Amino acid sequence: MTETTTFTPAGDPEGTEHPTADVLPFPLKKKTDPDPTAPSEGAVKPGEWEAELPDTDDPEADGLSEGAPVDPPREVYPPSVAEWMEAKDKARMPVLPDWVKLPDQRTAVRKWAVRHYSAVVGYHAVRLPLVYTPKICMYSPRGAWRWSTAIGRWVSDAEGKSLRLASVANEDAAEYLKLSRQRNDRVRLRGIVATVGGFVGLAAALTLFVMAPSWLLMLAVATLATTLGVVGAPADRPLIDMAKVTFRKRKLSSDIVIRAHEVAGLTERDQSIAFPRPIGRDGDGWRVIVDLPYGKHFQDALKAHGRLASGLDIAPTQLFLDKDETSNRRISYWIADRDPLAVPSGKSPLLGATRVDFWKPFPWGVDERGNPVMATMLWLSLLVGAVPRQGKTFSARTIALAAALDPYVRLYVFDGKASPDWRTFAKVAHRIGFGIVPKNGVDPVGHLLTSLRELKADVEDRYHRLSELPLHICPEGKLTPEISRDKKLNMPLTLFIVDEVQEYLTHPEHGKEILSLMVYLARVAPAVGVSVMTATQKPDDKACPSELRDQHQARFALRVGAYQVSDTILGAGSYSEGLDASKLLKSHKGVGLLKGMSDDAGIVRTYLADGRDAERILTRAAALREAEGTLTGDAAGEAPAPEMSVTILDDVAQVLGKGEVKVWSETIVDRLADLRPDVYGPWAELDAKPKAEALTAALKPFGVGTDQIARRIEGKTVNKRGIKREDLTVAITQRNESRDAG
Repeated sequence: MTETTTFTPAGDPEGTEHPTADVLPFPLKKKTDPDPTAPSEGAVKPGEWEAELPDTDDPEADGLSEGAPVDPPREVYPPSVAEWMEAKDKARMPVLPDWVKLPDQRTAVRKWAVRHYSAVVGYHAVRLPLVYTPKICMYSPRGAWRWSTAIGRWVSDAEGKSLRLASVANEDAAEYLKLSRQRNDRVRLRGIVATVGGFVGLAAALTLFVMAPSWLLMLAVATLATTLGVVGAPADRPLIDMAKVTFRKRKLSSDIVIRAHEVAGLTERDQSIAFPRPIGRDGDGWRVIVDLPYGKHFQDALKAHGRLASGLDIAPTQLFLDKDETSNRRISYWIADRDPLAVPSGKSPLLGATRVDFWKPFPWGVDERGNPVMATMLWLSLLVGAVPRQGKTFSARTIALAAALDPYVRLYVFDGKASPDWRTFAKVAHRIGFGIVPKNGVDPVGHLLTSLRELKADVEDRYHRLSELPLHICPEGKLTPEISRDKKLNMPLTLFIVDEVQEYLTHPEHGKEILSLMVYLARVAPAVGVSVMTATQKPDDKACPSELRDQHQARFALRVGAYQVSDTILGAGSYSEGLDASKLLKSHKGVGLLKGMSDDAGIVRTYLADGRDAERILTRAAALREAEGTLTGDAAGEAPAPEMSVTILDDVAQVLGKGEVKVWSETIVDRLADLRPDVYGPWAELDAKPKAEALTAALKPFGVGTDQIARRIEGKTVNKRGIKREDLTVAITQRNESRDAG
């Protein structure tokens, strides 16, 4: 469809239109037999969109000639000034290299220089009296002989002897006489110079021997002996050895990088790699940026990682690849001087911290280049997986220690293997349990189940209360630092930790319910400040089903046995992204691949906090909580929830009278307090409304809701919250059926 825009010139009467452009029509359909009823050439029917340009075979194209070719415009829509400036900013090279500007890299270069040159100085200092001095004494006589021989050859003009012998062999008398006169002149002059030099040297030696202090005389003798030793040393055995540093390091050149890409199959026959910027030092390694040939991309380089390392003559753990955002064929390599993952990351900074704000990122470890890695557990759940004895528990425990140092973070800690690693958390944990075997009258599995139900009810309650808070307190219906630290609101940040989760999920009686509750918490709870961290050494579908793994937004995989297991922990497709925890070595303890906690995925060498360190930190954390009044639950010796939560349905059914269909909640609480004073006594001491809310929260995990129940008292109708017998009966039936099926 063609539209011609018209404008009315100034001064012309309305209704007078002038076209501003002419429309050049093209025939719409090429036909060999023209239709007499068809419109004339150039007419366009409404709705027809196909058009053909006349060609040389078209009889209608007679008289038409091809015009001059027209080049299309280079940019139909030129970029704005802002886009142009942004492109120039990206292309501009920095005035100073990163290792000069950035404090962490500057520190790394300084540490490397100190480490390198201290090793060199120490190496030579040890060998000076033991190796170099005997060599000097042995080589200096030979050096004196070589020196005197060289002076004698210079004085006698030995270098011209071959020319004189050649003139004699050729029987060229004139040339021989000329060379002889030249030799006589040279020998005369050089003899005088040598004689004067000898006398001057002898006089200087006598002067030093008679007048110079002993230290200067010894220095002169040492210098002369060293010089003669260097001259007399054999060519294959120099006087001074090369210093052997503690790691293998070489200067990287473009030829080495090109060779590596050739053997890796990343170059074409007629096209090699290009270097958009020079190779340079970057911390404890080299930074190399290359442009692969057209058609090659980042995935090709990932697949050739091992061959690239071989071409560079380094270990695979020394080569790290980063993708460039501007081009799929541009790759940034960081080539470490030594295996950075085998270098311990050091003690946790939490040892020196008085307290932690869990709302802000906290130190968890360092990356392969030694840069700090900050962790956060806000609004997410974390899955940690590894083979045994690779630092899985210690890595997870560092996060828990940071949470413990924030007195306003509530901790739930359960350890399926009942190891001593988590025992000291009993000082601060709101709920804590170890193993799966009952001990001292406490069933840890039942305690976990009770805690999960308790936490689920708390999460559901938080959603309702956050939506009902005033806007000046909760502007967007989300948890804030102020709300979480308000003891009256009782909505603190909560970290729920389960180590060796497979032990609980495979429990024959309660495994299914535990799985269901954990899936719910991992999926729903982080949005209201309840984070879940699970750790396992068996991330398969039987021990840790995918329905639970898939709910974790963040994943951390330490060394595993195969790339399939790594993909199971980190999520499907991680292997194709270059994330493979099976490539980590056994010596890489506490080292893993982190994905999902931030926009970038990468390596984390977690800080170490051993058992003694953990005890020191948790002692300090317990004192903080006592001072703030936030030590609750099991840590404070408060009555645990198991009996109340497990038997609440049966207890309520027991206190209901025969024929009672609807009963007020506060009435039920009073009856429960008479039935079990040690368990329900604190509820009975509350006011009417909090009393009813306590019962509501306890019954909510079982699906028993409360409704308004009206009663006539002294002629007046009174409405209060209460429960129905039929709802309680349904909940008990479902619970029994679930237990029988489990």
